[in-house]
Amino acid sequence: MLPHNFVYVTYILSTTEKVWDAITNPEITKKYWSDPLSKNPSHINVSECKVGSEWKHVRMDDEKTVDLLGQVLEVNPPNKFVISWSRPEEINDPTKHSRVSFEIEAYANGLVRLAVTHVDLDSQMYKGISAGWPSVLSNLKTYLESGLTLAGHIK
Repeated sequence: MLPHNFVYVTYILSTTEKVWDAITNPEITKKYWSDPLSKNPSHINVSECKVGSEWKHVRMDDEKTVDLLGQVLEVNPPNKFVISWSRPEEINDPTKHSRVSFEIEAYANGLVRLAVTHVDLDSQMYKGISAGWPSVLSNLKTYLESGLTLAGHIK
């Protein structure tokens, strides 16, 4: 079976620099990358944001469980950030990695166009991210436009 691909585009009243920071700065990612049913931050994304550096999606539990990880593949601030994406148990098998591209561009009237393209997904990962990305990116948009996170998320 062929791998699945997923694309999500949103328009955010912000600047390209603020959107870039929200995607790449761990202190900002933990503000919006949360489970809407939880009162606590659920994840933080950690990376040096340099090509070749490790990228980790870390649960904010006592153990700091790494749920996903990969490598930074492309960095072009504030317009493009590309990472590989893998389950920890599959990190040594590149055929199991998917790829996420964040493309950020000034649009019009103070809007920024953010396109997130996630490619080479297996069926299980596709099912998870199909619900996950819309929730996370809606929360990102709300956070950048209002300083608040969606209902149920932390402030």
